[in-house]
Amino acid sequence: MRATWIQLEGLVNLRDVGGMPTTDGDRIASGRLLRSDNLQALTEADIEQLRSIGLTDVIDLRSNYEVISEGPGPMTQQDDVRIHHHSLFREKAAGIGEPKPDTAPEVLPAEALPWVDLRPSVQVDNVFASHYLSYLVDRPDSIVAALRSISGATGAALVHCAAGKDRTGTVVALALSVAGADPEAVVADYAASSERIEAIVDRLMATRTYADNLRDRPLSSHITHPETMAAFLEYVDTEYGGVIALLERLGWTDEDTEQLHTKLRG
Repeated sequence: MRATWIQLEGLVNLRDVGGMPTTDGDRIASGRLLRSDNLQALTEADIEQLRSIGLTDVIDLRSNYEVISEGPGPMTQQDDVRIHHHSLFREKAAGIGEPKPDTAPEVLPAEALPWVDLRPSVQVDNVFASHYLSYLVDRPDSIVAALRSISGATGAALVHCAAGKDRTGTVVALALSVAGADPEAVVADYAASSERIEAIVDRLMATRTYADNLRDRPLSSHITHPETMAAFLEYVDTEYGGVIALLERLGWTDEDTEQLHTKLRG
């Protein structure tokens, strides 16, 4: 299945995961779950197009630092769109939300950014999968809240971070897995961000928030390799008995599963 790209002036990694096959022969419904890079550069025309899709809820996975550094985006001015902020990083509060304990041995950076090289809380053979698994250990509160924000959206929910590939890819993969999406399709959706990777990095390099941390990194380091998501899902299956079983350890309920399944399957 090829990615369903949505072309907007202010986004380069926006797509609808609808149409994805499920393990029982059904499909994920279109117009329910979108994923993208950050929304800071949306134009008025972009906002109108998102409205036409039925967007009602935005799930912002950026850190407190990123949100403050970038400032309010255009979508925050839309009274009928709810913004849900759920950082996936261990970080000290920077004026948003409650402080989270520093459970890792190293000192947390003042600037909580995606490409700061902290030791992941979970370590497996695949480095990026280690970071994705660490999101669940470091911020189970945000993982569960983000998934509930998706299922509770009255219209389309849009999940984003900075690039729309790692944090967004993890939460979207979890949501799709709960809804019974075919694992190979989940992996393929994650990998699709590589089709836009040059444009994604160029866009981030143009901002003062991200430029310094990206300048010395090769483009190849940002590729979303399919084996990364496959390793993530395999670890969850092997160690916890699947995504739903893992989420239940974090406070997820049968009612949550039913609501998210209904949201994404129709």
